[in-house]
Amino acid sequence: MSHLQNNRIVYGCPWVVAFFSVIQPAFAGTIVTLPRVDISTTHADGTQDEPSLADAPLSASSPDQGSLRMSRLSSPDAASLLRNLPGVSTYSGGRLADLPVLNGMADDRVATVVDGVRIAPACPNHMNPALSYIDPDSVQTVTATAGLTPVSNGGDSLGGTINVERADPRFARHGKILVTGRARGTYRSNGGAYSAAGSMTVANDILSLRYSASYDESGDYDAGDGLGRVLSTEYLRYTHDVTLGIHKRNHLFVLTFSQQDAPREGFPNQFMDMTNNRSTGVNGKYVGTFNWGTLEARGYWQRVIHAMNMLPDKTGNMPMNDDSRTAGYALKATIPLGLAHTLRLGSSFDHEGLNDWWPPVTGSMMMGPDTFHAINNGHRDRLGHFAEWEAHWTNRLSTLLGLRNDLIMMDTGNVAPYSWTGMMNATDAQAAKAFNARSHGRTDVNFDVTAMARYRVLDSLDVEAGYARKSRAPNLYERYAWGPSNMASTMIGWFGDGNGYVGNLDLKSEVGHTASVTFRWHDPSGQNRWELKVQPYYTYVHNYINVQVLRSLSSSKNKLNGSLLQFVNHDAQMYGINSSGHYTVWNTHAYGKGELTGSLSWVRGQDMVSHSGLYQQMPLHGTLALNETIGPWTGRVELELIKSKTTVDQIRLEPRTPGYALLNLGGSYTWRMMTLSAGIDNIFNQRYYMPLGGILVETEKSTGQHIAVPGMGRSFNVSLAASF
Repeated sequence: MSHLQNNRIVYGCPWVVAFFSVIQPAFAGTIVTLPRVDISTTHADGTQDEPSLADAPLSASSPDQGSLRMSRLSSPDAASLLRNLPGVSTYSGGRLADLPVLNGMADDRVATVVDGVRIAPACPNHMNPALSYIDPDSVQTVTATAGLTPVSNGGDSLGGTINVERADPRFARHGKILVTGRARGTYRSNGGAYSAAGSMTVANDILSLRYSASYDESGDYDAGDGLGRVLSTEYLRYTHDVTLGIHKRNHLFVLTFSQQDAPREGFPNQFMDMTNNRSTGVNGKYVGTFNWGTLEARGYWQRVIHAMNMLPDKTGNMPMNDDSRTAGYALKATIPLGLAHTLRLGSSFDHEGLNDWWPPVTGSMMMGPDTFHAINNGHRDRLGHFAEWEAHWTNRLSTLLGLRNDLIMMDTGNVAPYSWTGMMNATDAQAAKAFNARSHGRTDVNFDVTAMARYRVLDSLDVEAGYARKSRAPNLYERYAWGPSNMASTMIGWFGDGNGYVGNLDLKSEVGHTASVTFRWHDPSGQNRWELKVQPYYTYVHNYINVQVLRSLSSSKNKLNGSLLQFVNHDAQMYGINSSGHYTVWNTHAYGKGELTGSLSWVRGQDMVSHSGLYQQMPLHGTLALNETIGPWTGRVELELIKSKTTVDQIRLEPRTPGYALLNLGGSYTWRMMTLSAGIDNIFNQRYYMPLGGILVETEKSTGQHIAVPGMGRSFNVSLAASF
């Protein structure tokens, strides 16, 4: 059965988004926005240093408002907010679960932090990554730091850090009561997608209570140029959050309770789909300023109940369950040492506990009669400490030096196949016995170093350069996945490539060495009329976790082209260049403000042992956009350009994809409390294949065709928002 269909599904239960009228109460108070802590130093002559190297390195970037508006209109996936940033790409799984890539390093090699918490996916296919737990409307700030990352931004990663934060609670002025809120409804024609999101806050000057909710649903989308329906691309998700804030003088305490349910999400590049994902969590934050400096403390707990099977457009039945519990804390003290020096000290602990079991299938001789235990009471605990010294030697020269140690402790219990005696399970039974005979406990002691310097060469040119040694320990599946049969191994893997994977108890931690320099030319007048940033970089990774081929998956019972792969340590290198900029074309009373923005990125990765290209390296790609704002109107014309992907990972049979260009259009109009937004994605309905999207697994299973996942065709999007 092909995984593309030309006929359109008609849904019997259309979902209608209704907007209610909102009126600002007479007793609403003036909103108080709490100031962010500013630790930049001021010299005796009144001049002020450049922004902090730790908090705002030149390698960090955030999307502009035009890009944010278009991303929220086009997709319910928070990862889409990153799509136009230099050095950033994403590889697709489900439409709510894109995984970020920074400078050619993906997924676990990127520290993805949401509200100060780094959450590991509770799934052998990484169907529930950290960014899937927050809807784009709730995101206040999003920053991607590719390449050189200060040690205070986290460890146990190589590629960089993505930091996503919700808005802090809002408070009223003394003696006032604040009632405020927002609501949004969105429709996207491709896939018949609906989204709704809203929040409401009630607060005085000390206490704030906010409730937020979102709902997202879509059917399968249509590819461009009449290619047909791409099956296993539907989704359904709803989220609830309650946030309590307490503000007293220089102290802020925030506590958020959240619950998310995703009853279904299709994955065209996986053998399985997600049939349920329930997350329940608590996240606390404290920020306080004292005479000696500032203190930030965070703590969290989350439980995820995750289930996989095949949705109706895939063949087969194979239930898989995961139960994950994560908890941890993070402490950071920022201590000014006089006017020119700042010391940061921190400690963090993250616990990840995981059970992964596959219930027997009634009547199946292969999947029964017992329960398959893939990960049995596994855990991965990370304890980290860091010290970071930032110095502003002059108003032109700043330096940063940071040291970090992470202790990663991992273990798991004994495992079991579906049957110890059945002939159809003999391969897995033998592997389970061998796995259980070995000790499973592993401890990795990792050290990170970051050294950076920034110098203002001219009033219009800043140069930032440095070196970073970063480390990452294997995840639970890279070490503990053990089932070598076709059925068991193809259930493991977050790569969307149609291969099967087994782990390796003898894996070592990856150690990456990165050298990078960033040149920033900018408007010397301080009006930010133009800017250009260029960042070349080079990374060499010792013990890079790649794969080796054990055998072919092909047999008389299937038409798979892939292989059984085992995780192994190789050396690898990555090098590339990122650039971005903006230029104000006009800024007049009659025509408003028009601004050109753009980004261009190129990366190349190579395994130094197999000499193959590294997997999921984005080809040369860029974005050019024109934003206009005039009174209540905003508009954006955006051109995406992606070169053909010809350098691929031959071991994984990564598909080559042709180059393409997409033209997108969006705009909005605000009238009083209402904002109407509309846009068209892929205006010319271009046919294209996603360079990092993997393959159509179900198509290969049934026909043997090795086809890259097609991208979405034209979509008309409209959104209506209200605030009070």
